[in-house]
Amino acid sequence: MAAEHPALPPLSGRRNLREEITETLRAAVISGELEPGVVYSAPSLATRFGVSATPVREAMLDLAKEGLIDTVRNKGFRITEPSEKDLDDLSTLRALIEVPTVRAIAEAGVDPAVIEALRPLAAGIEEAAASGDLIAHVATDMEFHLRLLSLAGNPHLVEIVRSLRARSRIYGLRALAASGQLVASAHEHAELLDLIAARDAAGAEQLMERHIRHVRGIWAGTRS
Repeated sequence: MAAEHPALPPLSGRRNLREEITETLRAAVISGELEPGVVYSAPSLATRFGVSATPVREAMLDLAKEGLIDTVRNKGFRITEPSEKDLDDLSTLRALIEVPTVRAIAEAGVDPAVIEALRPLAAGIEEAAASGDLIAHVATDMEFHLRLLSLAGNPHLVEIVRSLRARSRIYGLRALAASGQLVASAHEHAELLDLIAARDAAGAEQLMERHIRHVRGIWAGTRS
């Protein structure tokens, strides 16, 4: 099965082209905009981006190394689909790392200027949810959480979470966006910043745990 016209946003041209394409395709895989089992060719995606096939092929090879896609000889790349157990395991690991880390960040206190620097990202997540731009929603969400976790001062932890998030899938986003529920869920990011600013460690911990449960439960379309 092949698809030639996935919904992909235009590139901004503000960053390294290969990195931007990789980030966009990664978000498209996580959000389900690039469908599991479908074979996509680098030339077709390059046409959609308005670039040559080379940086797209390089970006897809990067995603193959992350385990998000498989190469299909002489055809392109197929999006991999993790099992329900895989998604459960990834969510469990995320909770074990992210929940206590967010609590520790809140307990330690964060410079108000740092909190304010994160607010545009939180707002961007809500704006993308409201407009139904699922790829921007996932990409901005990833950036928000990784920048927040970096406040713990452990780059190895951040890279582990980056990998866990990249290997996850958030199916059902389009239905949630259409129903209006995605905006309410997206607002949890602004609420989390408020709790951290107030040094409410218990509240931040509870919200982070609930947020991960939303991703695995409501967004993934499961009962977990």
